[in-house]
Amino acid sequence: MADIKIEVTAYSGYRGEESPRSFIVDGRKVDVLVVERMWMAEEELSRRQRRFFSVKGSDGVLYTLYYDLEYREWFLRSGGRDDVN
Repeated sequence: MADIKIEVTAYSGYRGEESPRSFIVDGRKVDVLVVERMWMAEEELSRRQRRFFSVKGSDGVLYTLYYDLEYREWFLRSGGRDDVN
């Protein structure tokens, strides 16, 4: 799955776009119930920095989102069904 640019409502702390609260995917709003994990990564060639979030959505799906610090845009990296019914 290729990364998809998405619209995100985020909590803006003292560092700017700090933590996602909800986002739009496939035309529907998904609330972030829990931020499971957060980490920073830098692309090897371009040196672009990204802030990644593994989040549990209100639809029961675990998503990986990231914020591109250079372009100030949000992207969906992946999303897959949880095995919880």
